[in-house]
Amino acid sequence: MQLLFLGTGAGMPSKQRNTSALVLKLLEERGTVWLFDCGEATQHQILRTTVKPRKIEKIFITHLHGDHIFGLPGLLGSRSFQAGEEPLEIYGPKGIKEYVQMTLTLSRTHLTYPIIYHELSEGMIFEDELMTVETRLLDHVIPSYGFRITQKPLPPKLLINKALSLGVPKGPLLAKLKTGEDIELSTGQWVRSGDVTEPEQPGFVVTILGDTRFCKAAVELGLGADVLVHEATFDATAKKMAAEYGHSTVYDAAETARLAGANTLIMNHISARFLPEDEKFLLKQMKEQHPRGFIAHDFAEFEWQQQEKIIRKKQGSRL
Repeated sequence: MQLLFLGTGAGMPSKQRNTSALVLKLLEERGTVWLFDCGEATQHQILRTTVKPRKIEKIFITHLHGDHIFGLPGLLGSRSFQAGEEPLEIYGPKGIKEYVQMTLTLSRTHLTYPIIYHELSEGMIFEDELMTVETRLLDHVIPSYGFRITQKPLPPKLLINKALSLGVPKGPLLAKLKTGEDIELSTGQWVRSGDVTEPEQPGFVVTILGDTRFCKAAVELGLGADVLVHEATFDATAKKMAAEYGHSTVYDAAETARLAGANTLIMNHISARFLPEDEKFLLKQMKEQHPRGFIAHDFAEFEWQQQEKIIRKKQGSRL
């Protein structure tokens, strides 16, 4: 699993940051990518990456403010021109279907693939054999949602050399051992699955939040997460202003991560008032509450290291 930030700014694009868009790369897990929010010019940002629009399986929209959705019609149209034929699922607040269909209809944009719409309510919104996605309503000036993406436990790893050394022949008996079944060899000897497999490993948990004030729902979505992506529009001195506009400070984001016991905090949706030289100050505020975290930049990429159970900046990624 990898996280690629396409846009990390708040409100409107700036020279340093585009508006909100985040790619969750699940190429190893399911051969696809998921997109969270789609601010203006998201497809332009994609052109500077290895992401292929036809690989986008699902789009999750946190809320209907323009800096989170104005790039959606263009991306949907381009997906058709770039050999996108597989169905696309869009999850978003009530009104997302009307917004997309109206813009496509008025612009006479024809898509080569079907869109399946899911207008959000709290709870489990997706589950298959690999993943689950839960959502909760946050505390913004319009309905804004957060998402908790959980990879189901990975199957036990077969220690094939050990199995072979015990006389297990290549073939279906190895598959049975991998799925946890004990087997009997032709010699009458029994081989226990637990003796030739490593225990199943827990999958990752990623929490991605929309715009929000500090709230209980954000903490609950982030409980024990490997990585928590949280907006940090303002610094800690602007707490009153943040609350008035339905946003969080750096301190709010860090406190949410601390209370949730999240391993790593990544802060995005940064106000254009903050220049690169301000970031040391912002990180210092964060570390008063949570020791491990980053401020995301456009095109910053993070990778989940399963063996270490930790999110790391991918080599060469801008921070």
